[in-house]
Amino acid sequence: MSTGVIERRIRLLLLILVAAICVGTVTELILRKHTGETIQFVPFVVSGLGLLSVIAVLVRPQATTIWVLRGVMVLAIGASLLGMWEHLETNYNFESEMRPNAAFTDVIVPTLMGAAPLLAPGILALGGVLGLAATYYHPALGKRTDA
Repeated sequence: MSTGVIERRIRLLLLILVAAICVGTVTELILRKHTGETIQFVPFVVSGLGLLSVIAVLVRPQATTIWVLRGVMVLAIGASLLGMWEHLETNYNFESEMRPNAAFTDVIVPTLMGAAPLLAPGILALGGVLGLAATYYHPALGKRTDA
């Protein structure tokens, strides 16, 4: 099997994984009723954009669609970090309200283990990294020069 065939298959697999992460994220958010505040819609929007950009690259693997996908994947990584911060802040505020006189060191562990899962938004970062990996040295971006 040629290197080109293997690369195409790996790219396809990575893009399918990104699409699955986008669909799975939206499904999980709906099941968890992640719709209480406006900021909670950010992962819905980012996942939707991610899915659309993956489909665009699969249908038309051109420089424009690849750069759009890359931009959306960077956005997904940023949204993931924002979500982690929001979850951390929510947990900290809850713990601080429950124990207003407690020292920071007394509430940090319960904050990390709180009701809003700290690492759950990380799934968008994973999707972002996989999407970026799928476009690494993509043939539609021009001539490849190996050293």
